[in-house]
Amino acid sequence: RMDPSALVEMMRKNGVDYAVILAELSPITTGIISNEHVAEFCKGRKELIPFANLNPYLSTRLGEELERCVHELGMKGIKLYPTYQQFYPNDRVLYPLYSKAQELRIPVMVHTGSSLFRGSRMKYGNPVLLDDVAVDFPELTLIQVHSGRGFWYDASFFLAQLHPRIYMEIAGLPPQNLLKYFPELEKNAEKILFGSDWPGVPGIGKNIKTIRSLPIKEETKKKILGENAAKILKF
Repeated sequence: RMDPSALVEMMRKNGVDYAVILAELSPITTGIISNEHVAEFCKGRKELIPFANLNPYLSTRLGEELERCVHELGMKGIKLYPTYQQFYPNDRVLYPLYSKAQELRIPVMVHTGSSLFRGSRMKYGNPVLLDDVAVDFPELTLIQVHSGRGFWYDASFFLAQLHPRIYMEIAGLPPQNLLKYFPELEKNAEKILFGSDWPGVPGIGKNIKTIRSLPIKEETKKKILGENAAKILKF
């Protein structure tokens, strides 16, 4: 298990200034990393940005619990895991959470696309399900984690074009294939966020270098590698 100091040093060596650290409450698939653990792990480390997780099967007062995570634990956002926790992200049971996130002006990351973990169900990963959420919560920032990986790249790209506050995150995608997945990537330059998927995907520094070598505008590379995320996280 890596301690915070070692993680920050690893980030520095790979050219990473900030990292979002994710909680996860997925007992039937990948396991549990509690919100409290993530908050404590990030405490006193400006480079580490804690994001909560709430599982609609484990929490009945999602809005209130999210508010506690933000005000008491210092969480800066939340990630949802529909494929691992087996729920549709447009289910109305989640609307109190979205309403509270919109009120608190924090971003909501949502896993979209495929998953290899035993017990996960990919039908919950269709990014089109976020269209309802974006329409019903127009001031809410939504981040499509993995950008619809595997099945729904086109849908993910279109949603980011259609909705002002829907973004695409590219963790887990081979960066050398980005222009294959998204031939018109430059059209969404303001909406694409680099993500590492570490430790599941090693080689953060290598992936950054690969993005920097892509035949796209230097301005676009800077946006993907940090400027877009900085705006969302208010740096």
